[in-house]
Order: sequence, then C-alpha cells, then structure tokens
Amino acid sequence: MQSRRNYKPQGDGLPSVRQSHRRVVVKVGSSLFSAGRGRLDTGLINSIGSQISDLIGQGKEVVIVSSGAIALGMSILKINSRPKELQYLQATAAVGQHELMRVYHRSLDKYGIKCAQLLLTWDDFAAHRYLNAKHTLNTLLKLKCVPIINENDTVATEEIRFGDNDKLSALVAILVGADLLIILSDVEGLLDKNKKVIRRVDKITQAVKSLACPTRGKTCVGGMVTKIEAARIAVEAGIPCVIANGAELGIISRIADNPLSCGTIFVPNKK
Repeated sequence: MQSRRNYKPQGDGLPSVRQSHRRVVVKVGSSLFSAGRGRLDTGLINSIGSQISDLIGQGKEVVIVSSGAIALGMSILKINSRPKELQYLQATAAVGQHELMRVYHRSLDKYGIKCAQLLLTWDDFAAHRYLNAKHTLNTLLKLKCVPIINENDTVATEEIRFGDNDKLSALVAILVGADLLIILSDVEGLLDKNKKVIRRVDKITQAVKSLACPTRGKTCVGGMVTKIEAARIAVEAGIPCVIANGAELGIISRIADNPLSCGTIFVPNKK
C-alpha cells in the first residue's frame, strides 16, 4: 500500500469522488472531545466550528453526527472510566447531551450559524418515521441551520454497546442524500500491517476488514471495525466516505475540497 509521504491523487475516472460536494455529513468521534485529564478540547471544537462556517460560506450544506454525550457526562460527573452498566451509560449520556449541544452552539454562534438538535433511534429509519426525519433535516438545511445528530442514548441501546454513531452517520448520509461522508476520529485512517495509512480502498474485502480491530477506550467503543462498516453502508449507496484524524489542521475543509488529500477514502462502486 502507498504511504502518506509518497501518495499522489489518482487520475481521471473518479466522478463520484471528485464531484462538487454540496451536502456533507461530518461524524465527530468521542475521542476528539478530550484534551486529557477529563478536560474538553475547546480549541479543536472551535476549529470544527470555523471549518463548518467556511463550508457554509462556500454554499455547502453540513450535517454533523456527533458522539460525545457520554464523554462530556463523565467529565461533569467526574467519572474516570466508561460505565459498564447500561442504566449508568444512559444516565451519563443524559447529563452530557445538553453540554454537547452547548459546546456546538457556542462554537457555531460566533460565526452567526444556528444549530439544531436531533436525537434518533434505529426505529426512526423505518417507514413513515424515516420520511419525517428526512423532511425535518431538509427543512433545517433550507433554513441555514446545522443539524447536530446523536443517538437517543437514553432510550436506545445499540449505539451505546456497539456503534459509537459510525453506522448512524452512514444512515444519515443516505437519509439526506449526502455527496460525501467524513468520519473523524483520533487516527489518521485505516492502517496497513506496517502501520502506514492506506490512502484509498476501492473495495471492502475481508482482507481490508482484517486490518481493523475493536476498540474500547475510556469514553468510546467501536474503533475501526464500526468505521469500516459505516463506510461499507455509504459506498453501497454511492456515497464516498473518508476516515481521517479530526485533530489535523483544517481537516474538514481539506477533505471537502479534495477527498483524496487526507485520511483513507472508500470509493463507491457506483455513482
């Protein structure tokens, strides 16, 4: 596989990758909220707000799928490690959710951008509830609001146990007809066996899946396994997906400008 240092964007024949990305879904992982010792990384969150503002200034529409409620709840409650009992996870999420929205409101408001909260469960992607969610999101985007979406942790258990919102971000990308899905974490992308970033994945094979292993950190679960699964859902719907390090300077703007420039891009096999 090509290393980051010698990687060069590949040539023509990638209309689904190089197209103008007018509607972008950005997934922000829990690990990006911590600056160590339980402190919120305000600098990084402000940077995300600035980049979202830049994209909106370019005429793009942005939807954020954000983890972090449990991480922020742990900080507020002064809990050092992620609770194991479901009821404590849900209670911690309930404490942290309002703080999560306050953080986003504060980072976006300085640029004159409004945001809205949507809490979804897997049931919201079925039948008429799917259409209701879709109409709400499309209306918010028309109103120039940035939807901030999270799993409704207090009533749903799947995300808390497994997904860390990765799969949810792919479903949301399909729901809103996104042109690009960006999954931000604390890793540069999918690594090969030599720990070098794989810049491009044309097909998600068993060999690709074998490079990932589950992660269970202090504030999150899932790791690369759930991110590859989210990428699979997106590319099968014709949406390119990039997994990248959210702490890199200007990462969202750079990927939106050219998805081949950073991280690992999963290329859809159909337009």
